[in-house]
Amino acid sequence: MAIKKQYLKSKPVCKVTFTVPAEEAKKVAVVGDFNNWNPKGSTLKKLKNGTFKGTFELPKENTYEFRYLVDGSYINDTDADRFQWNDYAGTENAVLEI
Repeated sequence: MAIKKQYLKSKPVCKVTFTVPAEEAKKVAVVGDFNNWNPKGSTLKKLKNGTFKGTFELPKENTYEFRYLVDGSYINDTDADRFQWNDYAGTENAVLEI
């Protein structure tokens, strides 16, 4: 798994690219605070090598909790900036600091 951040000088946003190796998966989405945990519109594209990838523009100077939704199962990104306990989900969420 990988997270790449590209800060834009022209706008107060950061382009964040999420990469998830999941050859066997049919569908992968990234869900979190930035999209109200809704996978619609945040589906990652499957590449020929079996990796899923997607880039999103997120407002800078924010912290977001997020997880990947892989074929209906939630998983965390091991490359997250940190992890935070979430009482609602009863588990830790990955945290992205921009």
